[in-house]
Amino acid sequence: MMDTICIEELEVFYRVGVPDEERARPQRLLVSVYLETDFAGAVAGDDLAGTIDYFAVCQRLLGLGEGRSWRLIETLAVEIADLVLEEFRAPRVTVEIKKFIIPETRHVGVRVTRPMA
Repeated sequence: MMDTICIEELEVFYRVGVPDEERARPQRLLVSVYLETDFAGAVAGDDLAGTIDYFAVCQRLLGLGEGRSWRLIETLAVEIADLVLEEFRAPRVTVEIKKFIIPETRHVGVRVTRPMA
């Protein structure tokens, strides 16, 4: 059985964009992460050790952009998915990134889903 931990619209500031000018300053992005896991162990003992610590995931993502830049949000989304799978051992993860660069849209974004290898 799979359950889902939802981190919705974590506000981060990363340097991302194709033109150099766009990457010159960090810009606001909203990152959502959906971690599929089995809550059975956590529920049985009401113990954080049996699940994924969503606070730790958020802290890791908040610091991810320090000293880094990406040209594509697609690359960033896959990197976040890979990081969550490797560091937090989620069996499956979906990552969505929203970017606010085109004034005529509410946002542009990407969504990737990756299973643990």
